[in-house]
Amino acid sequence: MHAKNTRIILPPSAYLTEVKTLSDRIVKAQQPIRILDAIKWDDSIKQAFFASRCKNLPEITPEYYQGRSLGFDPEDKKQEFYQIERDLVRKLGQLNPLSVIMRRICREYQDVVTMLESRGKVNFANISQELYGSSQDVFHVGDPTIAGLGSMMEETLAQLLKLDFLMEEPKTITATDAVAILNEKIEAALPGNGLRAMLSDGIIADAAAGTDYIKLRADALFNARDLRVLEVHEIWVHLGTTLNGLAQPYCTFLGKGPPSATVTQEGLAVLMEILTFSSTPNRLMRLIHRVRAITLAEEGANFVDIFNFFLEKGLDKEESYMISSRVFRGSTPEGLPFTKDLTYIKGFVLTYNYMRLAVNKGKPDRIPLLFCGKTMIEDMKVLADLVAEGTVIAPRFLPPQFTDLMGLSAWLSFSRFMTSMSFQQLEQDYANVL
Repeated sequence: MHAKNTRIILPPSAYLTEVKTLSDRIVKAQQPIRILDAIKWDDSIKQAFFASRCKNLPEITPEYYQGRSLGFDPEDKKQEFYQIERDLVRKLGQLNPLSVIMRRICREYQDVVTMLESRGKVNFANISQELYGSSQDVFHVGDPTIAGLGSMMEETLAQLLKLDFLMEEPKTITATDAVAILNEKIEAALPGNGLRAMLSDGIIADAAAGTDYIKLRADALFNARDLRVLEVHEIWVHLGTTLNGLAQPYCTFLGKGPPSATVTQEGLAVLMEILTFSSTPNRLMRLIHRVRAITLAEEGANFVDIFNFFLEKGLDKEESYMISSRVFRGSTPEGLPFTKDLTYIKGFVLTYNYMRLAVNKGKPDRIPLLFCGKTMIEDMKVLADLVAEGTVIAPRFLPPQFTDLMGLSAWLSFSRFMTSMSFQQLEQDYANVL
């Protein structure tokens, strides 16, 4: 008989034990912070706006927000994160890579608390820009701004939306039926993890992902392509990276991303829509509309200005109100915007550029590490080292497109050459072809 191979499991080192303890403290400290819940507008605001025939600015003031409890004491919460930050230096050192990452997260959550304290005031928008960006940010020196990218995409998409054969199918699937369909998708992709889709009356968008659930607005209607987008965007990316983050033995903070991780998360989610051919021109235009709304608000437009702008674009009152309220939530109807909705397009560009550079540098194996949890692109080099040493485990769940590095590498290998070509020259050369 052959002796059985027995795996000896060594206890974690004192260092890894300390990493987990400090990481767990960050996870616990952030639990009561609910940014979107703290800044959303009640449905009565919408009803009053429509009752005014969409003429009067919504009655949102700093006092409106102050009447809504955050569920925690802001000063105590900031002090809690500050103490964790100090303990990270005391226990792990100032230059330790994990110490650097976790201290940055602590400072970011302190900024989040200060932002929520400043609801309805100028500082709210200033911190929002620090966390999520501004429409006037550039990706690299000499590149167009995010607003400029939005304008270029809008021009192309507007042409496509005029075509009858690209019209989307009617939305006939109720939210109740959609929940049942998505629960089947969840169980097929991520079986046995207790994840679920559910109905909700308290969200602005048609759907939103939480820690272990997807919420669908109870009165929303969907079509089959909508549900495919939700599958690849919310289930494969948002729930998938949550599971991978929660599976981390030491770096448990990867299961709960701070706002800056939203850029990578939403970028991956939009990229997944594109890779799977799930998105549509109409879907992308909705994302571009959010960029345009933030741009207008940063240039001084108020709520009614933006609402009317989208009415003139052909959107109905419900959609125009939804976009406008997303932009001004946490602010006032005449204030500067909440810029989170830039992360979809901004994150897509940054994530796509990271992937094509990884292939160009002969490191396509780095790409799946984006799914280790709620990651940030600026941490990917450190994260690769942590995976190599076993401090972070590679993602257990990956979307199918990211398990085939040969196919993904082949697809991306042309990108450097293709993006170097002059589009203006292409238009001239192909003038007699199209």
